[in-house]
Amino acid sequence: MNTDVTIIGAGPYGLSLAAHLTAKGIAFRIFGVPMDFWKSSMPEGMSLKSDGHASSLYDPTDSFTLARYCSEQKIPYADMGVPVTLESFISYGLAFQQKFVPLVEQRLVQSVAAADHGFVLTLDDGESFSTRKLIVAVGVSYFGDVPQPLTGFAPKFVSHSSQHSTLSSFEGLDVAVLGAGASALDLAALLNSVGARPVLIVRGPGVNFHQLQRLPRSVVSRLRAPTSGIGPGWRSWFFCRAALIFHFLPEGWRIRQTKSHAGPAGGWFIREAVVGKVPILFDTPVQEVSIEGERVQLELSNGDARKLTFDHVIAATGYRVNVHRLTFLNESLRDQIATVQDTPILTSNFESSVAGLYFVGPSAANSFGPVQRFAVGAKFAARRVSRHLARQRIDVQKDSS
Repeated sequence: MNTDVTIIGAGPYGLSLAAHLTAKGIAFRIFGVPMDFWKSSMPEGMSLKSDGHASSLYDPTDSFTLARYCSEQKIPYADMGVPVTLESFISYGLAFQQKFVPLVEQRLVQSVAAADHGFVLTLDDGESFSTRKLIVAVGVSYFGDVPQPLTGFAPKFVSHSSQHSTLSSFEGLDVAVLGAGASALDLAALLNSVGARPVLIVRGPGVNFHQLQRLPRSVVSRLRAPTSGIGPGWRSWFFCRAALIFHFLPEGWRIRQTKSHAGPAGGWFIREAVVGKVPILFDTPVQEVSIEGERVQLELSNGDARKLTFDHVIAATGYRVNVHRLTFLNESLRDQIATVQDTPILTSNFESSVAGLYFVGPSAANSFGPVQRFAVGAKFAARRVSRHLARQRIDVQKDSS
């Protein structure tokens, strides 16, 4: 069955876009397990770093927000000051999907090849079909970053943070957690809570936590640092409110801002579970990794080289977008995508250099700013892409009449 538009990915971006396409009467197919990354790659018991007001999915009328869902389900909620639990975010996302995108096809796309007037997709059950437009909305699931010298080891010894939705198997084990961001800090606290013995290893001189803002905020406070979906401050406000303007600014500046803004930090609510509870080694890059018997030996350097051994090492070192890791796109298709620092170069409508191929979410961050790394960025992406596709449909109809 051929179609005009296909979405790969059923997380916040894919579902929000699908809801907008439905409202505009645009036929589409969408593939993926709804909220799968959040269910399979985030550890049970964590909370989102984003505030409640910035953790919704987006239907065209903004009628089914996280606030409304929590009110209906009697789940504790506040726009700010009450952490959004992973469990409530997943259940909300699934409710959003059932309400707005009930026809998600929970099958995986195995390959995508360029074809005349579009693309040919092959699914994991063998079905093949063609589509004129393809939107890649896979989030960060393909981009887990395990830096050297941690690569090449068996999963028994070294893993990425995205491989752990449950942590009970680490009870009684010595676990090194590498990183300084929310994933590392959350994992360290949760490992400690299940009876593991975590040690947090940080390359830099410290770790940062978001600050709990005093509520209600005074007029002066809001003028100095307005609230936004990615934190307080005029720069964050600009990135959230002016993604299209951001797109037209010089490329080098855009890349620097995307890389540096809203850097590694834990949620304010996790601080007490980490500081004084989990040993932290600062200024300690890993120089060498080896296996000694059934343990992992890390050679660390913080002025004086030393060696520590652990039962397991978790690289909570974030994600690095690279279109060549999207292996469901055929190699010849990947090679046609113009990139900067391995991320796709996009038009103002999220279209890549390959006509009809679009990217939304973190893959679009270098084009539209750091807001695309967060769920709140789905609102702009869904509106922009759906309006563009609606205009293109009208243009096609005019040409054929």
